[in-house]
Amino acid sequence: MWYQTKITRLLGIQYPILLGPMGGGFSTTALLAAVSNAGGLGSFGAYTLSPEEMLRAAEEIRLKTDKPYNVNLWVSDVDEQLQTYPLKELERVKGLFKPYFDELGVPLPDLQTDIPSKFEKQVEALFQIRPAVFSFIFGIPSPEILKECRRLGIKTVGGATTLDEGILLESAGVDAIVAAGFEAGGHRPSFLQPAQDSLTGTFALVQQLKAKIKTPIIAAGGIVDGKGIAAALTLGADAVQLGTAFLACEESNATAVHRELLFSQATKYTVLSKSLTGRMGRMLRNRISQEVPFSTDVLPFPLQTRLLAALKPEAFRQGKTDLINFWSGQNAVSLTHRKAEELMQSLIEDVSEVCPSDKDFD
Repeated sequence: MWYQTKITRLLGIQYPILLGPMGGGFSTTALLAAVSNAGGLGSFGAYTLSPEEMLRAAEEIRLKTDKPYNVNLWVSDVDEQLQTYPLKELERVKGLFKPYFDELGVPLPDLQTDIPSKFEKQVEALFQIRPAVFSFIFGIPSPEILKECRRLGIKTVGGATTLDEGILLESAGVDAIVAAGFEAGGHRPSFLQPAQDSLTGTFALVQQLKAKIKTPIIAAGGIVDGKGIAAALTLGADAVQLGTAFLACEESNATAVHRELLFSQATKYTVLSKSLTGRMGRMLRNRISQEVPFSTDVLPFPLQTRLLAALKPEAFRQGKTDLINFWSGQNAVSLTHRKAEELMQSLIEDVSEVCPSDKDFD
C-alpha cells in the first residue's frame, strides 16, 4: 500500500503525511491534534517559545491526542552577526524603514542587539516533553543532544536544502531528513551555504538525496494535494510534509486576513525576501518585499523581525496589509480546504485514487 513506508514504520503513524512545523506563533495544538488523530504526524513549531511555554503546550497536546507528534526547533535562532553588530548600521537600517513607520504614524522602536539564543534551554524542555519526533532546521544539534534523543527514544529529523546538507545530516546519525525545496513557504533553512545559493527544487532534491544517502527522506515544498504526494513518493520520498495547505486551515493561528489571502489571486505572486525578517523566506509579494530588494542589507535575524513587528498591529488596524508579511508556498493557487480534518481526508482519498493498492513505494 502507498501509505506503508519507512517513515510510517519509523514514526509509528498510519499515513506518510506530516504537518509542516509552523514557528512564529502559527502552530496550534488543535492543528497538531487534527493531523495526528487522522493518522499523520502533527507538528508544533516552538522556536520562538520559552521552555515554560513549550511545557504548557505539551500539556495541551496531551489533552487532545495520544498519537505521535513532532516538536520543531531552530538550531541557529540568532544570527552570529548580532554579537558585533555596529550601532551605526542599526541606525542606518532603521532609517531605511522609517518611511513605513511615518506612513502609519508609528514611532521607530528601540532595539537591542543583545539577543540570546533559546535553543539550549528549549532542548532541555524538549527532553522533558519527550515527543515522538524532534525536528530541527538551520543546522545540526550537537552529538550530545542527538545521543540523548536516542536514549529517550525521540526520533530526530533534520532539514536539508542541498545534497551536501543531507549528507552531513546522515553522517550525524539523524533518523530522517526533510528535503526542503525552494518552493516551500516560510524561511529557507539553509545552513552550509547562504540561502540564495541553496535554491534546489523539491523534486530535484528528493532525487539527489535518494541517489546518495540511505536515510529516509521527507519531501517538502510545493505539495498541496494527493497528486503531489503521489509524485513525491514515486520519486523516492518516504513521506511528505505540507505547510501552506494546513496554514490555510481554520485550526492554524494565521490571521483571518492571511487565510483569506491564501484562497485569493494573491497566491499567484510569491517572492523570496529577507527584507521582513532578516532571513530569506517565501511569502506573498507585498510593498516592502518589492521596494526593499533582496540585495539590500537589512538587520540580522531576529532583529529585523523585531523592527517590523512594531508595524504590524497598526498596519492591520489601518487596513494596510501590503506592509505585512504573509507566508505562502509557491503552489497555493488551488487550495480548497479550510478544515484540517477535511484536508487530511481529501489527501488520503486522492492519493489512494492515484496509486494502485499494490503499488510498493518502499
